Order: sequence, then structure tokens, then C-alpha cells
Amino acid sequence: MTEGHADREERRGKVTITEIAREAGVSVPTVSRVVNGRSDVAPGTRARVEDLLHRHGYRRRTATTSRRTRAALLDLVFNDLDSPWAMEIIRGVEEVAHAAGIGTVVSAIHNRSGDAHQWMTNLRARASDGVVLVTSVLEPVLHEELRRLGVPLVVIDPAGSPALDVPTVGATNWAGGMAATEHLLRLGHRRIGFVAGPPRLLCSRARLDGYRAALDRAGIAVDVSLIVPGDFYQESGFTGCNALLDLAEPPTALFAASDQMAMGAVEALRRRGLRVPEDMSVVGFDDLPEVRWSAPPLTTVRQPLAEMGKLAVRTVLKLTRGEELDSPRVELATELVVRSSTAPVPAGRRGAGV
Repeated sequence: MTEGHADREERRGKVTITEIAREAGVSVPTVSRVVNGRSDVAPGTRARVEDLLHRHGYRRRTATTSRRTRAALLDLVFNDLDSPWAMEIIRGVEEVAHAAGIGTVVSAIHNRSGDAHQWMTNLRARASDGVVLVTSVLEPVLHEELRRLGVPLVVIDPAGSPALDVPTVGATNWAGGMAATEHLLRLGHRRIGFVAGPPRLLCSRARLDGYRAALDRAGIAVDVSLIVPGDFYQESGFTGCNALLDLAEPPTALFAASDQMAMGAVEALRRRGLRVPEDMSVVGFDDLPEVRWSAPPLTTVRQPLAEMGKLAVRTVLKLTRGEELDSPRVELATELVVRSSTAPVPAGRRGAGV
């Protein structure tokens, strides 16, 4: 084997369609159209891309593993599945996937390297044609493998900053955090506790930033003792609320960065013989189906979880067809939903925090 041939073999199979697109001076979807045998590519462009694919030894997926021009199998990957909001995303994904005749494989990788690598092995075996990743991070080597395989990736609520070529779907978390806090401020609350979500998630940081921005706009200094950590689950809401109640001057209202944490906070108040909203107002985030039936029904920020799942699948389908996206970053609107868990600050505590 000559040195040049050995070099070509070393490169074979490792070049990505992103690199081909950059060298050809065209978009990634254009290369995807050529790879998938689409006819809607100019002859000169097709010839240039085909030449680069041949020279770099790009391995196209074979007929037995390819889904041709449309996806027939979709991977939906969560960090964890033990959350009601995950079920809402699944509901949206399934609705669009079923209508398009696409099968859905749901996995949880628990942010463990071994789980993620096993998932990738399984994905290769079943030849999935698209991945929707939810609040998780893929190791760079796995992300690169998806690129090499030509499998489009869309991320819902990214953890950290995703690669520039990875489309994302989220909600207006900053605006939602601000709306929740401003609602409490309008009710006269000045000392407002906040139970935060996992700091590794962009959506968590955005909700906290919205809380801070609302206080700043109202001329109220942020009191860091009123901000307690959480992880979106009920137990952390319970623990966080107890920590706030143990302060020398507890808050008159609490904003939890998820409905589950808000429900944990309500239980902490109940166990102390305190009432919602008479003794403390509580606001959540998500608008999960069950919170409208809680006691009392929960004021919350609705994020369109099912719609986020639907949009992620539609985006994957566009990518498999080689279509250009209107925007790689999409945020769907949140909405404050006022129910019975919030009320004006108790008369005897109106000066608190001022």
C-alpha cells in the first residue's frame, strides 16, 4: 500500500458532510440532498459535491440501513424519563411522528458515558434517521459520529451551548421568569424566594435571570439568601422551601423554576401548618396537566412542551429532506397562567423586604 493510499484510507469514512459543504462552498442541506440522491441540486453543484465525496471516501449509508429521502425511525433521547414534563414532550413527538408514519425509539442516557455510547451503538444497528435530544449533552465524539452518519440532530432545551450547526427548540424562559416574578410584585410581594433549576441547563439560568431582571426593574435588590438550589424535582422544592422558611425573615412568596418543585414547596408549607396562598403565594413553571387540579390550583408559567416536541420532529423531517431551516434557534412563547395559589401579600407583612 502506498503512502498516499494509506492516507486516503485513514480519511475514509471520517469526513463529515459539514466538512464537505465547507470545501464545496455550499450549505450542509445541499450536500445532504446530493448524498440522498435528490434531484433538486444544480448539475454543476452536484458534480462538485460528488467529486469531493469520492475524493474523501465518504461512506454513504447503504440501502439496508438508509431511510432514503424521509425518516422512518426517530430516536428521542432524554437524560431521565421520570418526569411528567418528559411525558408531555413524548406526546408531542409521537403525534407528529405517527402522522408521518415514523417509528419512535425513546431512550434515557442519565448523563453517563457508558449509557450514551451504548445508545449510539444501538442507533447504528437500527439505522435511525434522526435524533431529538432533550436537556442532555452528547460527548463531542458521539456528536461527530452522528455527523459522519448523516443523522440530523435537534436539541430541545439544550444543556450548555450547542454547536452552531445543531438546531435547537426551546421556550422563552427568561420572559417566563420575569412574568412570574412581576405577577408576585403586582400583588405587593417584595420578599420573593426562588427555587432554581439545575445550573447546567440554559433554561434554568434564563428563568433565574428573568427573576433577577423583574426585581431590578422594580428597584428591589436581589437578596441571594432568597435563592436556593433545586433540580426540578419535588424533593428539592420541599427542601428549598424549608430552607427559606427557616430564614429570620422568610419570604411572603415563592417562585419555583418547575411545577414539580412548586408542588414540593406546597407540601413543605402544609407540613408546617401554613396555607397557600394565605401565608405564602407559590408560582411554578411548566403548567403540567396535574397542577390545575392541585390544592389549590397552581399559578404557573405555561411552556408549550408538546408543541416543542412537535416542532423538533418537524425540524428533523426538514433536515432529512435536505431543506433549509427558517431559523436554527427557535423559542416558543411562554404564558403566565394565574390560578389560586397566589394572592396579595398578607396585610401584616406588606412592609417585608422594602
